[in-house]
Amino acid sequence: MAVLDSILKNRLITGFAIGALVFACILLGGKSLLIFLLAFIIIASQEYAKILKHKGFLPFFKVILITSVSMVLVSASGYYSLFPLVLLIGTIVSFLAVLFRGRQPYIANVATTILGFLIAWMPCHVFMIRHMGSKVSLAGVSFEQGLYFLLFIFFVIMATDIAAYFFGVRFGKHKLSPVISPKKTIEGAVSGGICAIITGLIIGKLIGISIYHSFVLSLIVTVMAQLGDLSESLIKRDAGVKDSGNSLPGHGGFLDRADSYLFSVPVAYYYIKYFILTGITFPVITEFIKKVFYVICI
Repeated sequence: MAVLDSILKNRLITGFAIGALVFACILLGGKSLLIFLLAFIIIASQEYAKILKHKGFLPFFKVILITSVSMVLVSASGYYSLFPLVLLIGTIVSFLAVLFRGRQPYIANVATTILGFLIAWMPCHVFMIRHMGSKVSLAGVSFEQGLYFLLFIFFVIMATDIAAYFFGVRFGKHKLSPVISPKKTIEGAVSGGICAIITGLIIGKLIGISIYHSFVLSLIVTVMAQLGDLSESLIKRDAGVKDSGNSLPGHGGFLDRADSYLFSVPVAYYYIKYFILTGITFPVITEFIKKVFYVICI
């Protein structure tokens, strides 16, 4: 019991410290958020390469790092149209690196290198969300609407993680994914989702998002957060490691702490961009689907 209390204490202290740092960087935005993202991606890329080497693969860390940093700088510059170009160059260089370095197995090294910078591309959407939307003013301070959206996501994910952990420990009986992540339970996942939606509805009301969009966005974020968690566990389980690192007491590595954001942030970004800000409606989507089927049939 004393050991469990110590682990829980370390987890809470570390979680609070990291959460406070992330929260501060989100509020400040700009260079502070950029520096944080760069530091995170560099460390996370190192953890990823180490995990894959434990499996026996040899991803090219330099290619992952250079491509990942380039994508962060693209997100900071606002020239999002350059993402495909960076991804294309990174993919080509990944093949060339294997062709001329002669590592085995060839396909696995290319694939794991590309996966490495694709994983790094996802957190770039944090910066993209932070600086999206029109300017608003509060108490004489001007900032983008994206700050509201990012805080919404931040608190919904936090509610998901906290509720899933505590309710899972207390009431969890049915395993969510026995092979991939045996400690996670269906009870914890459902409780995390319910608390996340409640949190999202409250935050949405405070920042002026409609009940409908608050509900849908909360549902998207909590589902993607838990899928991201399971996906990172899949990589670790396949590689035969427990944690991505040991730099964060009670949490493991940086990838372990950020796994909930890997899928949720980019998916939330596109929902906010196309449905909340642009205002695409379901009739528009229906019409688009009809046109696609029409082209296929022809």
